[in-house]
Amino acid sequence: MEQFISFVIKEAKHILRDKRTMLILFGMPLVLMLLFGFAITNDVRNVRTVVVTSSMDHLTRQAVDRLAASEYFTITATVATPREAELVIRGQQADMAIVFGPDFASRRSGVQFIVDGADPNMAQMWTNYATGVILNADGGLVNSKMLYNPQLKSAYNFVPAIMGMLLMLVCAMMTSISIVREKEKGTMEVLLVSPVKPLMIIIAKAIPYLVLAFAILIIILLMGRYVLGVPLAGSLFWILVISTIYILLALSLGLLISSVAQTQLVALLLSAMVLLMPIVMLSGMLFPVESMPVVLQWVSAVIPPRYYIDAMRKLMIMGVGVDQVMRELGILLLMLAVLLTLALASFKKRLE
Repeated sequence: MEQFISFVIKEAKHILRDKRTMLILFGMPLVLMLLFGFAITNDVRNVRTVVVTSSMDHLTRQAVDRLAASEYFTITATVATPREAELVIRGQQADMAIVFGPDFASRRSGVQFIVDGADPNMAQMWTNYATGVILNADGGLVNSKMLYNPQLKSAYNFVPAIMGMLLMLVCAMMTSISIVREKEKGTMEVLLVSPVKPLMIIIAKAIPYLVLAFAILIIILLMGRYVLGVPLAGSLFWILVISTIYILLALSLGLLISSVAQTQLVALLLSAMVLLMPIVMLSGMLFPVESMPVVLQWVSAVIPPRYYIDAMRKLMIMGVGVDQVMRELGILLLMLAVLLTLALASFKKRLE
């Protein structure tokens, strides 16, 4: 047992000695959280808006005042015809125009939106927000209620996604590179002839990354809660339990990659191709899985972060009980069993 602990301490010192690795491991969560929380955001803010009115009656004036008072829209001009508004948008001086028809006061209708559709997703969001602001007055035609995220903050969506991406990259990529580094330098054979069993050596090398992953998880949770205002509505205990399963799964994947790669460069490329792009594109981190083609939905079904991100969104944002995430938990446990079996089998085969 003392020899095992000494291996763990040796690996921990080796990681802590590498200042660049430590900077990446702890700098990446901070940078990504700040970027996705404040810069890379889908929140609607300060949309440059042109108002087109043929008659400025009382109700039309109220609607325009609500638009101007909201944090979503900035009234940049008032013109007389839709043609003038379209020219303003084509001149890149406005993002959208709202045309109030002459019958708006009598029937609360006759509203047209002219929108810069270069970004169709944002154009649709601008239209939805404008519709809500115009019609959602006291006694208006529409009364909507947003559950779980009433302010429609994009951070609510991104924080669980960043957790899934970073924990997978840190555990899988760094573990695979660590083991391959020993092979590349020729020191793995020295370790394997030591009194400690080969399996215990691998576990000893994985434990420091397990601790680092928990440290990163705590940093993300604290930043999400106190910097970005993302709630922790569900059980913190189950958040940590499911995160532990996910971290072990990522470590198993890193061990499997290390059994295939012979150099650190190959391990890094494999990790990037197998992990980074699928996590970002197919896990539901940025784009809803349900909106993807059927073929890509089948591909995303084998990507572990998809289920972890879904579980974290339910626990953190919706505040559901563990019974509502049993499907995601069961799939992650199954994936952990499969990957761990494959990783240990392939590693033992290479040792023989």
